[in-house]
Amino acid sequence: MKILLSAASATLSLGLSISHVHAQEYPTKPVTVIIPYTAGGSTEADTRPYTIKLSEAFGKPFLIDYKPGAGTTLGAAYVAKAVPDGHTLLSTTSTLAVTQVVFPNLSYDSATSFAPISVIYSRTLLLVTNASVPATNLQSYIAYVRANPGKLNVGTVGAGGSYHVGSAWLHSEFKGDVVHVHYKGSSPLLIDILGGRADAMVSSVFQALPHLKSGKLRAIAALGRTRPLQLPDVRTADEQGLKGFDFVSWGALFAPARTPEPIINKLNAELVRIAKAPEFVNRVQVDGTAMVTSTTQELRDMLTREITTWRKVVSDNKITYAE
Repeated sequence: MKILLSAASATLSLGLSISHVHAQEYPTKPVTVIIPYTAGGSTEADTRPYTIKLSEAFGKPFLIDYKPGAGTTLGAAYVAKAVPDGHTLLSTTSTLAVTQVVFPNLSYDSATSFAPISVIYSRTLLLVTNASVPATNLQSYIAYVRANPGKLNVGTVGAGGSYHVGSAWLHSEFKGDVVHVHYKGSSPLLIDILGGRADAMVSSVFQALPHLKSGKLRAIAALGRTRPLQLPDVRTADEQGLKGFDFVSWGALFAPARTPEPIINKLNAELVRIAKAPEFVNRVQVDGTAMVTSTTQELRDMLTREITTWRKVVSDNKITYAE
């Protein structure tokens, strides 16, 4: 028995030693960062500053590649199946939690198929309306929706996506009967809401701000726990009566499950260091995107909580995905 225990201990020690050696040498080749969206979107804009700094810090290129399709699940599945050596990473959004409950037959599990590295940004979201909608705050918006059941068109960026389920969650909080109209992207949705063909939408501060200033859109509520710096007079949904409501858009980096923990920790430490640079800290003042980081456990816990939240929202609102 003592011999067996000694052998087991030696094997464990050898495995840990090899893992630490790999971490010290990492990366040994270019690192591919998969974005499960098309090129040129906000996820790329918020990921690229980190990949540039990671390339400088590690002396190996961190290259962005795009694998869009099927509501981000194609890109996520690709990373889930990749060799777990830290050379293939996933930069994705809160949609990772949503797809876990919207898609019935995923080839991966959002909660267990990935090793969380860190949150990399958090983005304030707004409920905005076309200026023709007679509402100036959440209370008057709720009153208008209730007085016109099934008549308001609320645009979303794709059925079953995070903005769709977030909007469904918001309206279910006050039993609002609206029609969710799904678009292929934020640009055509914005065109329609500015043109009056859609009445309301969930939007980032950056996207909505110029049109709020021109008076073509109206901000009804901030959907997170804090008011956006650029719009300090826009009260949160929580402040306006929907107690505890907290919906933000976040982005994070993940590796395939079973990636050695020392490699994960090495990446996390570098991301935390990078996010302290002035250009990252000040980004929130420019467009409402906070370039923030987290521990690996904080990201894991957040993902788990959101999967639980979205499972109820999706079930209660009978949400399904449609390309």
